[in-house]
Amino acid sequence: MRHFGHIAPEVRQRLFHQEPCEFTADSPARLLSVALGATLYSPATRPRLADDIVKQTGRGVVSMVLCLEDSIGDEDVAEGEENLVRQFADLAGREGSGDLPLLFIRVRTPEQIPDLVRRLGPAVRLLSGFVLPKFTEEHGMPFLEALASAETASGRRLFAMPVLESPELMYRESRVETLEGVSRAVDKYRERVLALRLGVTDFCSSYGLRRAPDMTAYDVQIVASVIADVVNMLGRADGTGFTVTGPVWEYFRVQERMFKPQLRRSPFLEGQAEELREALIEHSMDGLLREITMDHANGLLGKTCIHPSHVLPVHALSVVSHEEFSDAQDILKPERCGGGVLRSQYTNKMNEVKPHRAWAERTMLRAEAFGVANEDIGFVELLAAGIPA
Repeated sequence: MRHFGHIAPEVRQRLFHQEPCEFTADSPARLLSVALGATLYSPATRPRLADDIVKQTGRGVVSMVLCLEDSIGDEDVAEGEENLVRQFADLAGREGSGDLPLLFIRVRTPEQIPDLVRRLGPAVRLLSGFVLPKFTEEHGMPFLEALASAETASGRRLFAMPVLESPELMYRESRVETLEGVSRAVDKYRERVLALRLGVTDFCSSYGLRRAPDMTAYDVQIVASVIADVVNMLGRADGTGFTVTGPVWEYFRVQERMFKPQLRRSPFLEGQAEELREALIEHSMDGLLREITMDHANGLLGKTCIHPSHVLPVHALSVVSHEEFSDAQDILKPERCGGGVLRSQYTNKMNEVKPHRAWAERTMLRAEAFGVANEDIGFVELLAAGIPA
């Protein structure tokens, strides 16, 4: 699979200076953690789940979570498990099953992990891992231990994606202690922790809050403070950190606005895509685009998505611009290893080699996963090209 692999090769050639790389479920974890992109969630009870997965693959989705937790009722868990086993068997029997997205199951209890791996049988080859809810050191370690045992029993590499969403992370008096515990747990299983996910909806519920479509998670200050502390302690670029993914965007369509749209006209006029701008605003995508931009600025990469229309904006804004790529290349040239300051090739900024090196390294990894846009290509062109005809 590859990002933007669903669009025609000649279109990709026009859009990209460097095309996104191809990867599989067996690719190195360092690449997969960045390549997750927009991770689309789906209830495990959907009766045509296998068809849905194939359909979304054709629309550019590269990672999905099949949920047995909050998205279904307590009384539907057994049915959801049975449905997952059937749907995985269906997928495994189809031609081209090797081109499916990275598939994860979001479980409720540690015991579900070995049980589902056993019940999936040969179809477990399609499973990339599990999403672990309400993760703290005390609550999360049994999940990680169960995953390690299931991996040994099945012979299949399985990743964990813990979700940081517990009230202890929200409360000031327990936050640092909780994050220290999370750090100890995930460090012990570092090779199996693909990414850390943020449960911002649960954070808000601790205070009876819900952000409006005109606002991003970063406008809710109590939530923004948690995100900052998670990145501070678990997202460092010194080799100790993990990929931390962006929070879910809850809205599909907005009937009434309080604030002005957040999308400037000029990029869309230049790309002759004014209708696309209107459609994005109508479906509250301007707020989503703003939040994705803020995710990147705050050290997050990828995003939890609960609607297929959110996938393309996440991927389009994850593509490395030609300017970013040029700066990163300059900073990482072997002759620059001694440091120093240089003017960017775009002559609009200073590149300071030692302080910007970690940024440059992360940018080059993102370029590998999402590609580098041609010099005259912006996110508008990427959005427009990726929309199904």
